[in-house]
Amino acid sequence: MGFIRHVVCAMSGGVDSSVAALLLKRRGYSVTGVFMKNWDLLDEKGVCTTERDCEDAYRVCQSLDIPFHQVSYVKEYWNEVFSNLLNEYEKGRTPNPDILCNKLIKFNHFHKYAVKTLGADAMATGHYARTSQEDEEVFQQTHVAPPTTLFRDRFEIRNPVRLYKGADLLKDQTFFLSQIPQDALRQTMFPLAGLTKDFVKKIAAEAGFHHVLKKKESMGICFIGERHFEDFICEYLEPKPGNFVSIEDGSVRGTHKGWFTLTLGQRARIGGQRDAWFVVDKDIATGDVFVAPTTNHPSLFRDTVRTDRFHWVTLDPPPELARTQMMECHFRFIHQMPLIPCTVTLNMDGSVWISLSQPVRALTPGQFAVLYKGDECLGSGKIIQLGPSEYTLQQGRERLIAATQHKEQQTPEPTT
Repeated sequence: MGFIRHVVCAMSGGVDSSVAALLLKRRGYSVTGVFMKNWDLLDEKGVCTTERDCEDAYRVCQSLDIPFHQVSYVKEYWNEVFSNLLNEYEKGRTPNPDILCNKLIKFNHFHKYAVKTLGADAMATGHYARTSQEDEEVFQQTHVAPPTTLFRDRFEIRNPVRLYKGADLLKDQTFFLSQIPQDALRQTMFPLAGLTKDFVKKIAAEAGFHHVLKKKESMGICFIGERHFEDFICEYLEPKPGNFVSIEDGSVRGTHKGWFTLTLGQRARIGGQRDAWFVVDKDIATGDVFVAPTTNHPSLFRDTVRTDRFHWVTLDPPPELARTQMMECHFRFIHQMPLIPCTVTLNMDGSVWISLSQPVRALTPGQFAVLYKGDECLGSGKIIQLGPSEYTLQQGRERLIAATQHKEQQTPEPTT
């Protein structure tokens, strides 16, 4: 009898990870299912949703006759993801905890647990994504610690694993995987890579996983549940009231509980206002939140962003970018938004400037700029700076025209 590979599958209690585990078993691997507990609160009805999800994952493992483990990362999630989230909100940014959870918890702590504690040859998740590796290549990878210095050994032989969109482009989750480390990706399998969501549901139904098929798909930030975001965040951050100020004339339109309860582009709930107003900017020094009177106001549209040090999935920037400091590719900062053609400029500190082919609504500091070249997800960087809005540029042009006209009027005509 041949050697059977051991794969640890992350189980969430949902249909995707359940089918991922089933497919791994059908391929003849020795599979262990592991449920990660990252949050520790009851929902509004006093039910711990984590316990319910854990029970669902356990039932799937029982039906597959595979070992089941539960591991808690509540402390790590609080220290590394949630504390970071609160810090970002206080700075006026809007973070993405799902991308950070994958980077810091699932493809870091969980990956190490799977390989070192459970002795796995590989880990697997139910993400809709694929890599440049065949399954057998995953098993040939050994754990390589990331470099401790800024630059790696220039003579090191590099054959990085690449991250590609899954077959189901509507469900593709590479956006959420854009920050994961290369050493974890090398040892990861995505059994749903070539499948559509509809086909995954069909497999689940045929396997009798009816209890997970009935569940609503989890959307939004997992630990908030069905609570209103403003109520949730004010449990952790002290309210800092301020004014809603019109971007057009500087008039005060109302008050808010704190800039961290608001994100760019959202409708501002202002009492006594008949028309809709939308958040276009924040000043955390004064507490003012600037608003505009229409959802497509030019102050909401910009075509340039700068990121912090960019995370390249393959560790190094693409050769074209490294050689010329410029590259054309595609951009998104929201999952499933249409990809926008862009030009990327690499800075000396590893950050990038991204110039978009068209202005985009509500580009938001704290969100991640994710880059694609064809089907490949190149990586991402946190947006830390925005270029001028269309409204600012429009005002600048108008002032320039007015100044030019004024100068022409002031200039005396020559005497004949």
